[in-house]
Amino acid sequence: MTAFITALTFVVLAEMGDKTQLLGMAFATRYPWPTVLWGVFVATILNHLFAVIVGSYITMFIPLQYVQIAAAASFIIFGLWTIRGDELNGEDKATNRSPFWTVTIAFFIAEMGDKTQLATVALAAQFANEIIPVWLGTTAGMMIANAIGILIGVVLGKKIPERLVKWVAAIIFIFFGVFGLYEYLPRHILTTPVMVGGLAAILLSMFLVARMSGGAKLPREQE
Repeated sequence: MTAFITALTFVVLAEMGDKTQLLGMAFATRYPWPTVLWGVFVATILNHLFAVIVGSYITMFIPLQYVQIAAAASFIIFGLWTIRGDELNGEDKATNRSPFWTVTIAFFIAEMGDKTQLATVALAAQFANEIIPVWLGTTAGMMIANAIGILIGVVLGKKIPERLVKWVAAIIFIFFGVFGLYEYLPRHILTTPVMVGGLAAILLSMFLVARMSGGAKLPREQE
């Protein structure tokens, strides 16, 4: 259950304001919401199955401690990525396919290399012996996050408070990343200057990313 809950929580956080959540909101203005959710579900199952297999095999070639350190560092990167935000680059354009296959294919492609897929790889590497709970947890997290996006953006006709959501998600990501580095890095490396310098570098990175980011636009803002 730990792997499932952790995977679900991290993917819900990663998906807030992410390109694929924006994509779901855009499609829900064009197609029935059950069709959109089914498309998201099928695309996520296939995409994240690939991700957990890759993540589990990493530990066969790289010592577990190094994988855990890399995974913790990746959470900090995901936090900064969340602050930067995402935007749609034509993934929501209409095609000649049926609505279900349009959503499924667009989601599968958009998720390739996206931070939720990379987070799934990292989680599968951390929980190498529990890839099924990780797979189910990340899939459930995607469904919850996209259902929230569709509900707020379409059914209620309101805009997600994007800045607040992004910062809360980013801070949680970065917190767990810092905690993971503290837990897995060798003790002789964690001197006071290194820890203070590392925290200062993270705070500076957050400030610079926030300054440089114009923020992702929601579907209604892009019209």
